[in-house]
Amino acid sequence: MCARAARGLDVADIAFFGSPGTGAASVVALGTRARVWAGRGAHDWIADVPHTKADLFGTTVGFGTDPVAPAFGARRFAAGGGGHSDYLAPGSVSLDNLARIALGATSEVTHA
Repeated sequence: MCARAARGLDVADIAFFGSPGTGAASVVALGTRARVWAGRGAHDWIADVPHTKADLFGTTVGFGTDPVAPAFGARRFAAGGGGHSDYLAPGSVSLDNLARIALGATSEVTHA
């Protein structure tokens, strides 16, 4: 949903976490001037979801490019060792980094 709205958002930063894909081939394809961030916990099962997209019977299925893949072009933030439900856990590496991004303290974000 965030990827679809990216083109019209008046924001400085967009962060994807635990995302199976964005539907866009790259950060450039999002059509935003915002800095784009992506992170994934070391034990998030979403990493095992196929990051593909295909046209099937007149509709598109799949999530597309993995937002943490280097080819996507997002700035990668450290998300710690958590699983899919742990990104917003109090005291987690991912929550600390997401808070830094939201507050505009991007120079303090730890990178993956």
